[in-house]
Amino acid sequence: MKRFTIALLCLATLSMSAQTTNELQKHYEAFYKEMRLQGDVNGVVSALTHLNVIAPTTARKDTLAYVYANNNQHLQALNTIGIEKNESDSDLAVQVKAISLKALNQPKRALEQFEVLNKRNPGAYLAYELADLKIQTGDNAGAAENIAYGIANAKEEDKYAFYERQQPYETSLKAAFIHLKALVEYNKDKNNVDGAIALLDEALAIDPNFNLASLSKQALESRKSPPAGTPAPEKKD
Repeated sequence: MKRFTIALLCLATLSMSAQTTNELQKHYEAFYKEMRLQGDVNGVVSALTHLNVIAPTTARKDTLAYVYANNNQHLQALNTIGIEKNESDSDLAVQVKAISLKALNQPKRALEQFEVLNKRNPGAYLAYELADLKIQTGDNAGAAENIAYGIANAKEEDKYAFYERQQPYETSLKAAFIHLKALVEYNKDKNNVDGAIALLDEALAIDPNFNLASLSKQALESRKSPPAGTPAPEKKD
């Protein structure tokens, strides 16, 4: 009889625990929906974190990581879903890993994730990211292939955002590719300054307000013409 009573108590405890968990889950699901409606990022993060504790799912973790990344909390995003290359990851998870690793200045790891995205759904924007990262990691030949693809597939209305100024701006995606092409040409041959500048002029012809191309052109022109007052190299007999 004593054993039977203990068993009944255990079953009752388990039932109460399950009921409490279900109630909590419903509460936080409703809370999540409300926070989304209000546009409260902190509330969304709180709701998803509680749901991931109560009833964890891969989709919820991916969504939480995306919310972090979209709020420029890239370290938190990666702590949520990891940094490993995983072919079974959802597109959203791979996108978060790629963007966050790039933002945290991890070009080699970011490149792995962008390669996965490009393998699944290639396009001009992904080609730009790949080319940019390959230039950073010294793969100029690989970057040149992505640039050629991007120039051929970029549409006139396609834009790319830059953030090197206090005020972000957009420029033509095709002009952005030509800017990268100029960098590749210069990296291949440091003596080919004129060729790289000619490409930058081509990019600026598409968009005269392309600030980054202007800065790159100024930097290359300064290599051709040393600043005033710089003594000329001495001639050797």
